Amino acid sequence: MIRVRYFAAAREAAGVASETRQEATVGELRTAMVRDHPALAAVLGHCAVLVDGVRGQDDQHLDQAEVVDVLPPFAGG
Repeated sequence: MIRVRYFAAAREAAGVASETRQEATVGELRTAMVRDHPALAAVLGHCAVLVDGVRGQDDQHLDQAEVVDVLPPFAGG
């Protein structure tokens, strides 16, 4: 099982701060997140998806992963 944490606009779109998922790859995870949280479709394409702190690729397997963070772009000042 993987813990997915949503931040900022992704959290707002998903309607949850975190959840547990069990998809096999980052690509499958992206598809499932949009299926389960349709409002994420507008945000997810702009987000960084970090697998245990490292940017994930769609074909990356999640069998050893513990945490996936969904981080929208942000600006600071």
